[in-house]
Amino acid sequence: MYLFFRKLLSIFFHIKYKINVIGAENIPGMKGGYIIACNHQSYADPPMIAAVIRGKFSFMAKEELFKKNPFFAFLIKRCGAFPVARGSGDDAPIKASVEALRKNRILVIFPEGTRSKDGTIGRMKSGVVLIASGAEAPVLPVCIRYSGKNRVDVNIGKLIPAAEVHIDEEDRHSMRNVAKRLGDDLHALQAQIYEAAGDPLPVPAKAGKSEKNAAEAESK
Repeated sequence: MYLFFRKLLSIFFHIKYKINVIGAENIPGMKGGYIIACNHQSYADPPMIAAVIRGKFSFMAKEELFKKNPFFAFLIKRCGAFPVARGSGDDAPIKASVEALRKNRILVIFPEGTRSKDGTIGRMKSGVVLIASGAEAPVLPVCIRYSGKNRVDVNIGKLIPAAEVHIDEEDRHSMRNVAKRLGDDLHALQAQIYEAAGDPLPVPAKAGKSEKNAAEAESK
């Protein structure tokens, strides 16, 4: 059932979008047991990743998505989604994530914790670091950009070895360092996409006009 839905979505996305994959050589040869950490632009991000990278996926989704539409809930469950209650302080999602990795799944995580409305990449949350360290799993950074005429750029970075994301959970400094390393990788992947397209990098929506002009000038 899972493979059927994944194949169906992959065919649909390749028909609907013009997908440009950068760094395909960085896709791991292993079938699972690693994390994909991706920026979050759209609800289409999980199936977009599945259309580019083969494997059996699991990913977190806010619990509201499982309640609004029974058919949609059925669909995303069959595609590997499990619910997360925001702000509950419950560590069940982290345990479920670690368990999925130990079952040789590819776990898709959006470290920003929410979708970006202006195209920028936000601060990395600590969850991805805790999961990667707890499961002793490597992390594959991936950046997605949606642009005009249904074009999608997917830039795949180099796999970060498990040893480089291992932390002492009591050491907040090491946790911040690993989160920053991941954020830096995602920003670099995004910069490559925009540079290849000859476009200025996005700036926060709240940025003033002078800041936007400076960002555009710097990108030229």
